[in-house]
Amino acid sequence: MNKKNDTPVSFEDTAIAFNRKSDRELFLSFLIFWLTKSPFLVKFLSRAARFALAIGLPVKPLIKATVFKQFCGGETKAEYTRVINSLAGSSIGTILDYAVEGIEDENGFEATKQELIQIIRQSRSNPDIPCTCMKMSAIGTSDLFEKVTSKQVLSDAESKEWENLKRRLMEICEAAFQADKPIYIDAEESWVQGAMDDLAKKMMAKYNKQKAIVFTTLQMYRWDRIDYLKQLIADAESGPYHLGIKFVRGAYLEKERERALLQGYVSTINATKDDTDRDFDEAVRISMEHIDAVEICVGTHNEKSCRLMAEHMRAYKLPNNHPHIYFSQLFGMSDNISYNLAHAGYNVSKYLPFGPLESTLPYLTRRAEENTAIAGQMSKELEVIVKERERRKAAHT
Repeated sequence: MNKKNDTPVSFEDTAIAFNRKSDRELFLSFLIFWLTKSPFLVKFLSRAARFALAIGLPVKPLIKATVFKQFCGGETKAEYTRVINSLAGSSIGTILDYAVEGIEDENGFEATKQELIQIIRQSRSNPDIPCTCMKMSAIGTSDLFEKVTSKQVLSDAESKEWENLKRRLMEICEAAFQADKPIYIDAEESWVQGAMDDLAKKMMAKYNKQKAIVFTTLQMYRWDRIDYLKQLIADAESGPYHLGIKFVRGAYLEKERERALLQGYVSTINATKDDTDRDFDEAVRISMEHIDAVEICVGTHNEKSCRLMAEHMRAYKLPNNHPHIYFSQLFGMSDNISYNLAHAGYNVSKYLPFGPLESTLPYLTRRAEENTAIAGQMSKELEVIVKERERRKAAHT
């Protein structure tokens, strides 16, 4: 049923946001976000967890019952299926994210490709999985992407690796096309992104003739992305093909700035967070002007940007569940945004990482460190959890 934009969406209803969390689960979330407010503590606990697992200490059950449960769907299909069903009960879709990192050989890349294709095939018959996602560095080395981005001459062995990488990407996108389910290609570091952008554009031109199957991702903390967006739109319109874009603020800020400083080049990152916020919202506004041909996913935990997107939709008289517009947040975070948007009838999805705990630990570590770097994010998570705990306490008295 189409829900109209009759009233502005609110993110303050914590009863809706935490309807499916027990008091015990809510307290666990409170404890995790309280601990992860401190960057020092995050780094210490991350290193301690890796060390404990490496020397065989029996800490896996503790990690799995706490931080892994908060941010990941599980290690097995049976485990993450329960999470998918729970999210679906609140009209929230799931983007399964195979979060295994650190693979650096051809056999590992082939295994990841097969896992991604299995996820895509699983999504075909499951409306609760509206799309899938991937990182290109999961099917080829970052060093190879960096060489192609910087237009270095490849050796014969590297040229063969590059052809294998392109074949794997083609097979993944073909599977998404056959399943009629979009696939989001995540953005990565600027020094590898150029080659990834080129490949993503080729896949969009090939598979997006009728609708957006392949989505590229724009990290709006880069000062060059507005111009790049305009070029993407022009290329798609002249193609013609549908443009699929996921907008995020960006995930490698500290690494980008450190590398630019060490190597003495101008950083691709905006000077201030205000500049990034401005560019993010401008990119969404530009996309709305072309919404018939541009399909977007607004991937953000920023309430202001989500509210602004909803205002754009209302101004254009679009239904809340317009098929070209999705909101997305990470599993275990910003539930006050996700659940209230879904309750109001908007298309909402959660990124749900899964995989063996030992292999997903690098993802969890990186995610925790990124979150502590976002000004106010942990405080906001705690704020809404505390509000809900107080509401429940008052209801029981």
